[in-house]
Amino acid sequence: MPRTYRAFAALLLLPVLAGCTAVVPLAADAQRAVSAVVRGSDPEPLMIADPGTGSGSIVSAETMPNLPIQVRLSGVNAARVVYRSVQPGVGEREVSGTVFTPSGDAPEGGWPIISYAHGTTGIEQACAPSESNSLLGASELVQGYTTAGFAVAITDYEGLGHPGNHAYLDNITAGYDVIDAVRALRTVFPDVGTRWAAFGGSQGGGAAWAANELAQSYAPELDLVGAVALAPAADMVGLVDKAIAGTLTEDQGPLLQWVLESLSRRDPGLNLDDYRSGDAARDWAALTGCTPDQAGARDDAVKRLGDKDFAPTTQQAAAALRDALKSMAVPTGPTTAPMLVAFGDADTYIDVAWTDAALGRACAYGDVITIDRQAGRGHGDVNGDAVNQWIGDRFGGVPARNDCNR
Repeated sequence: MPRTYRAFAALLLLPVLAGCTAVVPLAADAQRAVSAVVRGSDPEPLMIADPGTGSGSIVSAETMPNLPIQVRLSGVNAARVVYRSVQPGVGEREVSGTVFTPSGDAPEGGWPIISYAHGTTGIEQACAPSESNSLLGASELVQGYTTAGFAVAITDYEGLGHPGNHAYLDNITAGYDVIDAVRALRTVFPDVGTRWAAFGGSQGGGAAWAANELAQSYAPELDLVGAVALAPAADMVGLVDKAIAGTLTEDQGPLLQWVLESLSRRDPGLNLDDYRSGDAARDWAALTGCTPDQAGARDDAVKRLGDKDFAPTTQQAAAALRDALKSMAVPTGPTTAPMLVAFGDADTYIDVAWTDAALGRACAYGDVITIDRQAGRGHGDVNGDAVNQWIGDRFGGVPARNDCNR
């Protein structure tokens, strides 16, 4: 059996990161998961023979000596990188992330790639996976996929891990970050191939979905075989009407606060006082935090939130927020490759009706989508057992089941 196909077979035996850690909770639980900062533990600069220019080119790269011991013992090649992403209409941005390859000689055509899009960790620079020993839990994914013969790219997203403003729940911006992380991986490790899959959950689910839409036009030199979106934050426009009605769930209020703060950092013309009142206004700074030392204050502030603390004060403010959320949403057009979308009908962060509607629009574009709508599942407990089989089949050339035709 050729080495590449042995890797595909090994992939099918991997657990998906302890019950799908790809779906990172969107609020307090994520804050507690932030591990100790490791970049002060003597990483060394890596000399890149050709750092390139434009999308995926390397600004800086360094070793990662403090990964968990089981990852280091597996012989993985690792680098923390800052790379360039060139988003049309926005311009060149600098984004941090981490890239990995297995040890040993690559198969013919180079290592196949998993580009992993993480779930919500916060909106502050310190809340990036690359700032923690365990990559906020994703080191297990790295070890599993590299052991199976895959290279792995993990974007932090713009504004996490490197100076910039994080575009929270902006699927389009994150989609570019996911694609250019693949280019950065290939720039650092030239023995990486062109075939890749996108995989993400929650915030990362929307990012993987967007990357699938963008891949054909933005990265035609790469061969996307498929994308997995678990509990994707595809279209969150419905938050506005729920804020007005006072029906936001206990999980959606804090989520909306991060959206608003993120938008205000990117748009100085946005007046936050048009969207906050009561305890939300008084506790704004505490609600914005995401590091462990801030978790207790944020938890307390979340408990004090009133039903309409995030209600827009005018119709104009509501319309502006709807427009902003629409500009972040997917679908916007047909995808490049087949997609698996798995989500629960009891999700308290993302209303199931919003995901159903996004899938309906995507199917109307002619997308090939395997839809796994899980009864009784919420946001962080979506069953991802089918993910590796589905990804392995895409790399193996097996046609994807299309539930849009049912």
